[in-house]
Amino acid sequence: DMEQVERLAQEHKPKLIIAGGTAYSRHWDFEKFRAIADSVGAYLMVDMSHFSGLVAGGAHPSPFPHAHVVTSTTHKSLRGPRSGIVLTNDETIAKKVNSAVFPGMQGGPLVHVIAAKAVAFGEALRPEFRDYAARIVDNARALATSLEDAGLRIVSGGTDNHLMLVDLTAKDVTGKAAEKGLDRAWLTCNKNGIPFDTRSPFVTSGVRLGTPAGTTRGFGVEEFRKIGALIAEVVDGMARNGDEGDGQVEERVRAQVEELCGAFPVYPGM
Repeated sequence: DMEQVERLAQEHKPKLIIAGGTAYSRHWDFEKFRAIADSVGAYLMVDMSHFSGLVAGGAHPSPFPHAHVVTSTTHKSLRGPRSGIVLTNDETIAKKVNSAVFPGMQGGPLVHVIAAKAVAFGEALRPEFRDYAARIVDNARALATSLEDAGLRIVSGGTDNHLMLVDLTAKDVTGKAAEKGLDRAWLTCNKNGIPFDTRSPFVTSGVRLGTPAGTTRGFGVEEFRKIGALIAEVVDGMARNGDEGDGQVEERVRAQVEELCGAFPVYPGM
């Protein structure tokens, strides 16, 4: 809601505006964020931790023409080691960041992680990475559509990136219970609050799903449509039986997950 962002900025006159999120499935209007920041004399920082791989692969708008500072982890959709990056083209900010990192907060560098970052950045420059990023988005849309077809609501009505937030309210299943039930069926996700959630953050009314790992494995649109149907089966079992779920359904889904993973091994030939 960019009108609300602008209203809050005019009211509070912040020194820094941060744009970023962990469960937002649409594109960000970075140009508008920068215009709002400029109108109140604020810096704009974009945290692209979740979608940096999509930016690198040309499948998501880039924050770089607009943000003063961009931060990201390197281990999510960028598919690198567990680490981070801070990027800016402002020399004054760069000097402050450098001195804050060392000697301010960090000691000896983790050289093996730096090497792993170099490998990840090298991969992100290849044409295959652009294909990977595009397939992530295609697969996410297929998964979202499959879940909607099964009667589950996707917060924001769909996805433009790699993830989606699924509202389980209509099924009367909590995010906490769904996370555990899907885990029993070998489908990994995490519980997540939805907008205006009436449940505790430790319980929640939703789950968050993403497609980068499955896409890396080789799953395509058809596989993610199937995954959506399997997720819905498990959730429907919990809607019928409560938090303990339907053991027979979960066992059947687990077998299908195993078969699917067997067809797309992490290391082909091993």
